[in-house]
Amino acid sequence: MLATSSTTVAELRRAPDIDAVNVLGSDAMALRLMSAGVKRLEAREHLFCEGDPAAHVYRIEAGYVCIYKMMPDGRRQVVDFGYPGDLIGLGAGSEHKTSAHALGVCRVRAVPAATLEQMARQDSRLALSLYETLSHELEAARGLLLSCCQHSAIERLASFLLMLSRRNARKGQDAATLFLPMTRSDIGDYLGLTIETVSRTFTKMKAMGLIELQQCTTVRLTDVSAMERLAEGGAEN
Repeated sequence: MLATSSTTVAELRRAPDIDAVNVLGSDAMALRLMSAGVKRLEAREHLFCEGDPAAHVYRIEAGYVCIYKMMPDGRRQVVDFGYPGDLIGLGAGSEHKTSAHALGVCRVRAVPAATLEQMARQDSRLALSLYETLSHELEAARGLLLSCCQHSAIERLASFLLMLSRRNARKGQDAATLFLPMTRSDIGDYLGLTIETVSRTFTKMKAMGLIELQQCTTVRLTDVSAMERLAEGGAEN
C-alpha cells in the first residue's frame, strides 16, 4: 500500500528558490517574478477555483499543487499536478476552467497574465519557453485521455510514473526516483481508478520487480524498459 504525506513547513523553508531563468528562459521574466510577492498556501487551500477570473499566472516556488475539475455528477477529475518551478494558469483564457489547491504547505509567485503576454511579444526566448511549456501540457493531456480510455489499471499507472520520470529528466533530476506528494485518491482521480485499485496496482508493480517503494512517498523505477512496454499495452509478466 502506498502511504502519503503533506509537505511540512520545515521542508518548505529548506526548499531553495527556483531559478526562473532556467525555468522560463528570460532574464526579464526572472526579475519580474523575483519582485513579485510570495503567496503562502496551506494544505488543501485553493490557489484559484473554476470560474475565477484568470488574471494571473503562478509559478510554484515550493510545495505541490493539484489541478482538477468537478464533473456535473459530482465526480472529480484531476487533470495535472504542479511541481516546484511549474507555471499554473498558463493559457487559461479569461477565466479558469479548472481549480487548483495546494497538496501541502506551498509558496507561489504571481505575475499578471496581461504582463506575461506583453513580455512574450517582446522576448522571443520567453515566448519559446512558454510554447514548450504548453506543448508539454498538451502532450500530457493527450496521454491521459488515451490512457483512461483504453488502458488497464496497471498500464495507466505505468504511464503516470513514466510521465513523472520524463518531467524529472527535463529538469535535470533523477528520472528513476519519483517523489509522489499526492494521495492515492488524487492519483485515482487522475487515472480514473479507485483508491483500492491504485494501492493494489502499486503492490503488483512491486511484486513484478518494476518499482521499489523506498519511502511512503518515494517510488524508484527499477525496470524502465519493462515499464515502457507495459505502458504501451505490452503483456504483463
